[in-house]
Amino acid sequence: MAPPPRWLRRELFVGLALGQFVSLLITSTGFSSSELARRGVNAPTSQSLLNYILLALVYGGTLVYKRQHLTIKWYYYLLLGIIDVEANYIVVKAYQYTSITSVMLLDCWSIPCVIVLTWIFLKTKYGLRKFIGVGVCVAGLILVVFSDVHASDRAKGPNPLKGDLLVIGGSMLYAISNVTEEYFVKKSSRVEVMAMLGVFGAIISGIQISILERQELRSTHWNAGAILPFIGFSLAMFLFYSTVPIILKICGATMLNLSLLTSDMWAVLIRIFAYHEKVDWMYFVAFAGTAIGLVIYSYKGSKQIAEETAQVTGAGDEEAATSNRAAQIPGGGDDGPASNKEFASAATASR
Repeated sequence: MAPPPRWLRRELFVGLALGQFVSLLITSTGFSSSELARRGVNAPTSQSLLNYILLALVYGGTLVYKRQHLTIKWYYYLLLGIIDVEANYIVVKAYQYTSITSVMLLDCWSIPCVIVLTWIFLKTKYGLRKFIGVGVCVAGLILVVFSDVHASDRAKGPNPLKGDLLVIGGSMLYAISNVTEEYFVKKSSRVEVMAMLGVFGAIISGIQISILERQELRSTHWNAGAILPFIGFSLAMFLFYSTVPIILKICGATMLNLSLLTSDMWAVLIRIFAYHEKVDWMYFVAFAGTAIGLVIYSYKGSKQIAEETAQVTGAGDEEAATSNRAAQIPGGGDDGPASNKEFASAATASR
């Protein structure tokens, strides 16, 4: 019996459902940060602390239970932890100055940054179509900044331009973090990377909180309106970290990229119905440009799909093949449906 068409396969619908779940998680983190900013709570590092603690306990506990030794030196994970913590700090800080919609749209700036970094340091090859897609995406981002500068009364932020610049800077740090994670995942395992990121992220966050946010935490009136967004942000981030690898395994980075596009529209709906704010028409144009750019970037032609299928088939046959078989199939078993080469671009779109 012939297999069902690709669009009728169960994996596709599971991938779509999980993609929308992750998209809502990202929107939830933005909503929580925006809500804390509205209540005058300015403690961006504290928001991420619980997430790192959960990563350390869950994935670190798994490492201890399996008695696995580290395959990468601990000080490299320390550097990764610093970059990741500061990226979260800067982006969450941006909610103090600009709108949730601007933050979530401008966060896509990490995609072209990842392309440049992986192209230079990891020697990943990108075709002309991907660069065209990035160009269209960047054009949409420019519209967001232009809209915030010329319609600050609708952006609902005290300094929209400063907030936009913070998001762009944080997105660049996210790009560095994700490219580093891609390299570590290739050399080690996802469990080890998440565990060590959680351990060092928690340590660095604790030190930074004691220096920068101790007074803010003392002066905050801790009621349900302040505590619940804190907990919601951390749980959403932890679930996001844990779910993305499942999506990559089921349907690859392309479906993840396309699914996460809807997080921007979820943010617009929150802004309209939860905050009762008017959204500038340029946001919709910017969203369309960003969506078109990411679709162009993520699209795979039939030739590329055939090549990836051949690589996956070759990886499965390699165990029974002769020693020169790997030389006949470029890439061997390095790339599967959840290719590590796509991990960085997928993860950056999830931010």
